[in-house]
Formats: sequence, structure tokens, C-alpha cells
Amino acid sequence: MQFGYFSHVWNKPGLTPAQRYQLMWRELGLADQVGFDYGFTVEHHFSPTESLMPAPSVFCTAAALHTKRMKIGPMGYIVPLQDPLRIVEEAAVLDQVSEGRFQLGLVSGILPHYFGPYKADFPNRRGRALEAISVIKAAYAAGDGFSFSGKYYQYDKVRLSVKPVQQPHPPIWLQSRDPETLEVLACEGVNTGYLLFVSRETAAPRYREYLRRWRSAGHAADPRIAFWTLVYVDETDEKARAQAEGHIFHTWNDIGGFGDTGGVTPDLLADIFRKRGEPESAEIALHLADMSYLLERNLVFVGSPDTVARKIREAAQAGMFNTLLGEFNFGFLEEADVMRSVRLFGEQVIPNLRDLQTLPRA
Repeated sequence: MQFGYFSHVWNKPGLTPAQRYQLMWRELGLADQVGFDYGFTVEHHFSPTESLMPAPSVFCTAAALHTKRMKIGPMGYIVPLQDPLRIVEEAAVLDQVSEGRFQLGLVSGILPHYFGPYKADFPNRRGRALEAISVIKAAYAAGDGFSFSGKYYQYDKVRLSVKPVQQPHPPIWLQSRDPETLEVLACEGVNTGYLLFVSRETAAPRYREYLRRWRSAGHAADPRIAFWTLVYVDETDEKARAQAEGHIFHTWNDIGGFGDTGGVTPDLLADIFRKRGEPESAEIALHLADMSYLLERNLVFVGSPDTVARKIREAAQAGMFNTLLGEFNFGFLEEADVMRSVRLFGEQVIPNLRDLQTLPRA
């Protein structure tokens, strides 16, 4: 089992953006010290009351300078908002800056309001994201220059100034729960994962099939399958729940959590899932601010170190994930509370779960 320190870099009351970024580097420094494997962030735009991270390459650069061992990356670059060649160049530099610790996360993007100002191609976002994987591989595999001709992107004899440390390329991630996309990712050797509003009854068979296809493709090692959620650890279950409840409510009801203008409320998110034919996700979305519902279904991890370790173990085994992406700084938690939670998790939860094997053996 591996563990990621995930940050939307959510806006926090009373902090300027500069102060919020400084807090982020302190969080990552502690997470690095206590044993987290990854530090990831998002790419969100035009949402000043929500995320303060429209530039994940800045996060990665500073994260590399404030940590010594953890791997760092975006989760991920919104591919259709930019030319993939820009991602290729930035990723190579970031892998050099981090001395081979960079993880290349990509996403297709789910919010239309990100796309309008960039005049980007929202209807073909999935196709563009998947084709970008081929662009990245072709660019790094070439010697003095590469050419590429695809449906969306074409390049002729492009020569890169910088190549990545990791060969043939940094590990690539693309979060998805879509069966057709997962089939492509398995073939291409791309890590994946899902968020807390995908039920484990839905997730397990999809990622079991992804794992089967991955192994059939002959990749050298098993994939990383991630699960993202909110995490808060304190000395006792009672103290943790009392502390976290209001902050979870604030995250979903007051700021939305996903960067839409005015906030993606649970009702709106549920409606999106219903229109996609995902009733189980719609039900979870409706209850995102309901602490009892989330705890009963093991969708967030809040409690003492022993309780959190036990709950993660149960969830990972049922939900087919081997990487936890924990969001520790949410709501308006004070820095001391965030840091205590991170330290307790690193010192008492991670060692308890490090040897956990959740993927069926080949």
C-alpha cells in the first residue's frame, strides 16, 4: 500500500494566496518526513473561492524544493486546455528539477467553465487526453527529434531541449472510472484511480478487469490504483469526529470542492451523475456533507490512528485500490490540527498498512 498527500490547495478563510502556498510547503515537508510516498495537486481554474491552483507546474517545482524523497506531480494537467507538447516539455524539466521524482498525471477535464475562456475542445476532451499519452511516449522515445500524426495533434521533427531523468518516461496517471478508458489505460501502462463518490460495488469489478488487461499486456509491475478522499486523524474517534464534521460540511456545502463558479453543490453534482446514468454516485453526492453517511459507508477516513488504519484496510480490500490519496487540509482546519493529523497518520497509520496487499495475485 502506498500513500499520497493530496491538495486541492483549497482557499482557507483568513489566508492570502501567498500564505496558503507557504502553508502548503510546510504540509508537504512534514508529509515527506513522516513517510508519504507522493505529493499531488490539481489543476483548477477560475474558482477563487475554491482552489488556488491553476498552475500545477509551480506546485511541483516548489514541492521538489521542500521535500527530499516523496514523488510529486499534478493529478493532473487538464490536457485539452493546452498543447500536449507543452506538457511534454514541462514534465521533462520537472523530472530533472525533482531528480527523477516526477509523476505525470493527466485528466480530460469535467467542468465546461474551465474550457470556455481557453476556447478549448470540451466535446472531444477524452479523445484528446488519450491521444496525448501517445504524444508523450513518442516524444520521449525519439532520439534527436520526433514526428507524430494523430486525430487531434500533429508534429513534424520536433527536437526537445530536455529529456526526463526517468526512462523511457515518468510514470503516467489518468484518473478514470470509465470502462472503455480503463481498457486503453491498461494497454498503455497508465496508472489510474477514482474519487469517493464511486461506490465500491461499482469500482471493484471495473478495476479488476483493468488489472486483468494490464497483466495481459505484459507490463513489468502491477499498476497503481488510487482512491481519493478526506482524511482526519486525532487521538480518539470522538475528538476526530467532533473536529472534522464542520470542516467536511464546509468543503461540500460552502465551497463545492470541485471548482465550478458558485460551487458544485451536492445537489448539482448528484444531478450530473443521474444524467450520466450513475445512480449510486448520485446518492453518494447527495450525502457528501452527511458525516454519519460517509463514515458508515467508509467513504471518508476520520478517527483515531487504529480506527483509520482499520477502515482503510477494509475499504482498500473491497474497492481494489493500492494507493490512498488523502486530502488532509480541508474546510477551515487550523494549521496545528492539520499537522497533528498528518503526523499521526504518518507515524501510526502508514506503518500499520505498508505491507497491505489489495490486488489479487497473478
